[in-house]
Amino acid sequence: MMRVGDGGDRDGTPEGRGLLSDQIRNALTDEIAAGVLAAGIALDEQDLADRFGASRTPVREALRQLAANGLVEMRPRRGVVVARTTPERIMEMFETTAEFEALCVRLATYRMTPLELSALMDLHEQSAVPVAAQDYDTYDALNRAFHEALYRATHNGFMAEQALAIRSRLSAFRRTQLRQGERILRSRAEHGEILQAIAEGDGDIAARRMRAHMLNAASALGRYVADHAST
Repeated sequence: MMRVGDGGDRDGTPEGRGLLSDQIRNALTDEIAAGVLAAGIALDEQDLADRFGASRTPVREALRQLAANGLVEMRPRRGVVVARTTPERIMEMFETTAEFEALCVRLATYRMTPLELSALMDLHEQSAVPVAAQDYDTYDALNRAFHEALYRATHNGFMAEQALAIRSRLSAFRRTQLRQGERILRSRAEHGEILQAIAEGDGDIAARRMRAHMLNAASALGRYVADHAST
């Protein structure tokens, strides 16, 4: 049986439930992305609770988060089943996100304040430790904070809202692609290249680098899925 956390009663508190649900969600996300859990498979709360050594409460929260990201569907009488998301659909989503984020970073380059740039640089520095440790979850959180800081730096509320909405649909796959080869190292290096262009005030170069960053993530996800499909 696979357990998450320390196996104690950490799911008895709101903090423990949050930690366990995140870990369960992340484990299921990787399996869905890799095709281990195929479309149409039913996910039973009690079976998952037994598998992860948790109560049904964090499992239920993890499934709710997966449903919000479109990875599972809540169906009457069938319960929770893995949603059907084709590789082509995922690549289309990455392509759309790449263009949108390129637009955001271009505008942010010309509008962000020195404090906002300093905060971005700080996030980039913080990411060095989890990258060295291959700590995917911590890096994913910092990666998300990095991109969301860029959305805010556009100083365009509507654009930031749309970027967040698009990102939420891909958040699971954006995390999973970090596990492919040395992708986590390249992801951080690409952030550094984007930051350099921003610091130099070149929005066009920053946009091109962001677009490439997102398409590289899509390619990494494709390789991750192919590698695991053959095992």
